Amino acid sequence: MWKIKDEWGEFLVRLARRAIEEYLKEGKEIKPPENTPPELREKMGVFVTLNRHNAPKQLALRGCIGFPLPVYPLVEATIKAAIYAAVDDPRFPPVREGELDNIVIEVSVLTPPELIEGPPEERPKKIKVGRDGLLIEKGIYSGLLLPQVPIEWGWDEEEFLAQTCWKAGLPLDCWLEKSTKVYRFTAEIFEEEYPKGPVKRKPLL
Repeated sequence: MWKIKDEWGEFLVRLARRAIEEYLKEGKEIKPPENTPPELREKMGVFVTLNRHNAPKQLALRGCIGFPLPVYPLVEATIKAAIYAAVDDPRFPPVREGELDNIVIEVSVLTPPELIEGPPEERPKKIKVGRDGLLIEKGIYSGLLLPQVPIEWGWDEEEFLAQTCWKAGLPLDCWLEKSTKVYRFTAEIFEEEYPKGPVKRKPLL
């Protein structure tokens, strides 16, 4: 995977908004634009996050869904994730068309998850807040948190692991069990400065 150029990040964020707009109006998934850079047709993981503009941190999230693994071409995955974040996030009612003027769109392009090897108690030493996202799996349960989440909430590495366990529906200390698989990944993140506004790369630190 190569570095995502700023103009590609802007392309993906604009595409995510258009995908949501068209789906809410017509009920159809748009096709990848003809002017899609060829690099964005390669398979990559991606998440689309919708945040209420100027809302308190605890109330800002309006939807977040994506694909941890590179199962779709990035341009297609972005379209699908944007629509799912708007209408299929089980934590929220579907976004209404009138809400879009107060929603900021964020696109996170993911590297493939890498299994963290070694004794479970050493896992905090093998991740870094501000660089890594986490994916935790145990049995039928799984949970993922993007790299920006621990920054936004002020967590250290152990709290990040615990909160990812909670996201998976598991006990907070499940990361200390050998049967729990912990993966790390990184992401390049692009977001609107305000609804429909300029798109910028989001630094983690």
